[in-house]
Parts: sequence; C-alpha cells; structure tokens
Amino acid sequence: MGKISYYTEEGLNRLKAELNDLKTKGRADIARQIAEARDKGDLSENAEYDAAKDAQGLLEMKIAKLEEIVSNARLLDESTIDASQVSVLSKVTIKNKKNGAKMTYTLVSEEEADLKQGKISVGSPIGKGLLGKKVGDSAEITVPAGVMEFEIVEIDR
Repeated sequence: MGKISYYTEEGLNRLKAELNDLKTKGRADIARQIAEARDKGDLSENAEYDAAKDAQGLLEMKIAKLEEIVSNARLLDESTIDASQVSVLSKVTIKNKKNGAKMTYTLVSEEEADLKQGKISVGSPIGKGLLGKKVGDSAEITVPAGVMEFEIVEIDR
C-alpha cells in the first residue's frame, strides 16, 4: 500500500495527463528507438539498442511510480475545509514580525508545491508551522536560517 496524498482537482488532472502522455507518446517513442537500433544489425555490439532498452526500463519505472501515486491520490473537497483555521488548500497571508513583510501562500500537498506560484507544502517547515493556526495567532517557525515569527493576517479558501 502506497502513501496516500491529497490533491486539488487541477493537480490530480495534471498527474493523470502526464501518466497518459508517458503511456502513449513515451512508449511509442521508445519502441521506435528500439526498432531503429535493431535495424542497424548485430545487437551484441549495438550501444544504441542498449541505450534504448535502458530508456525503456526507466520509462516503465516512471509509469509504474505515477500509476501508484494516482491510485493512492485523494481529491480534496474544498467545500468541506474549515476556513477559520489554516489547513490544506488554505490561502494564508502572514506577516513577518521582525521586518513587517507580508506574504501570501496557499498550502498544498508536497507533490503540488511550487514556490513560484505561491504554493507551499504542508510538509515544509513553514507549512507545518502554520497548520491549525487562526487569524491573529503567532507562529514561531524554525527554518534553516533560524527561528522566524509570523502573525496570521488572513485566511481564505
């Protein structure tokens, strides 16, 4: 039994699309490479053939891993999320108590985290430190640079 992960609808659809792409185009590309290498003659000394077979093995491993992730994925129901406290899918605005800087993050599963889009993992130090907090609460979070203190300014869904 694999690890159960929670996804937004967008994140789960992206995973399924990648899996489908690997199964169709990915497998077809590898099969073509193997056929081209096989046509070049003696397989015992054919580095292209060996490389294509290795690539096939890696592709199949990636497909198997993605299939396991998708089969253990659970869709988050945004309507059931308690907006009074920070939880998965909360969009939370925090203020750094030291310098007054405000930041807004959306807490997501580890697989969907993307700092450029303002999505941080619930498993990250900041994500863990914010979970369960309410507006007005303070969170002391240990990060690689030391301890930072944040105030929860706003929580949206």
